Amino acid sequence: MLMALGNSPGPLEGIRVLDLGTMMACPYGATLLGDLGADVIKVESKAGDDSRHMGPQREGERTPFLSLNRNKRGLVLDLRKENAQGVLSKLVKSADVVITNTREPALTKLGTNYEQLKAHREDIIWIGITSFGPDGPYAGRPGIDFLAQGYAGLLSLNGEPDQPPVRVTVPLVDTMTSIQAALAAVTAVHHRGKTGEGQRIDISLLDVLMHAQCSSVGSYLVGGEVTPRTGNRSQYFAPSGIYPTQDGKGIVITCPSQKFFGFLCKTLGVDWATDPRFENIEGRLENQDELDRLLGQACQKFDRDDLVEKLVAGDLLTAPIQVIPEVVEDPQVVHNEMIVNTQHASIGELPVTGVPIKFRGTPGSVRRAP
Repeated sequence: MLMALGNSPGPLEGIRVLDLGTMMACPYGATLLGDLGADVIKVESKAGDDSRHMGPQREGERTPFLSLNRNKRGLVLDLRKENAQGVLSKLVKSADVVITNTREPALTKLGTNYEQLKAHREDIIWIGITSFGPDGPYAGRPGIDFLAQGYAGLLSLNGEPDQPPVRVTVPLVDTMTSIQAALAAVTAVHHRGKTGEGQRIDISLLDVLMHAQCSSVGSYLVGGEVTPRTGNRSQYFAPSGIYPTQDGKGIVITCPSQKFFGFLCKTLGVDWATDPRFENIEGRLENQDELDRLLGQACQKFDRDDLVEKLVAGDLLTAPIQVIPEVVEDPQVVHNEMIVNTQHASIGELPVTGVPIKFRGTPGSVRRAP
């Protein structure tokens, strides 16, 4: 069951945000603010957000744009023209936050850098998202999520140990950057409430991923250890991986402590816990090829869903490997209202993802279709 379109104003009601961005990291940050009640106005060129021109189509609309841009009102401005600059000035005077990911020199040519917009409203909060930072040796370069994965070392960590690196397909860096942008916006609004001062804020994909790489970077800085690629295995404990099931599907099982390994043996009715090769974490890591072989054989005696149910009952850390059609029907996803129905002007009923932050007193909601 899909949850219906909401109408709760949310805790950011009364805050206006101008979304001057394109693609994902910038617009999705504005979307999250809109989910939490902000009035978001998306300003696009005549060509439109780049996400309008890629990916699958439905009734002439592209799914990337539809997936990222709910809870916004839209406006087209050719900012190269003087009369459009007058409209922009009025918008900025009415806004609290502006988010952009336009690079220089286009940023200044379009009249949208911080100083230019501050001239319209002294206390404006301006958030500029770049790939590598607004200054420094890489400033001004084009970039996307994939490049940040390369520079910040994520690619070197992802994949099988004896195979080339593999990109993280989900745009996690863009998504994390959008969350940082939303956090920066609400923090700056709070600061302005105390001091009356707006400010410029810069966020880069590189910095966000470096922040997320604290464990692997920290391992090197503190201990001199370069984290290896481990595929689906854990560097620190075993068993931990993806195991095939009788119906040709797969399941995640991971045992980070002696307690969970004991639970696994008891639930599957095996005596591995008394095997000298597997009696402690060090032994299991040393002999994990054999342990994975045995566990794979045990898992293949069950269909995936039956095995998940059995392991959950045994208090194990486990999950099915679900494909996307299964994900959107997952009972917990549905219960959490993470799939919401909207009414699109040309498409009609349009499901989108829901609001991940659950305010109990002033809940956010999906109020507008993209």
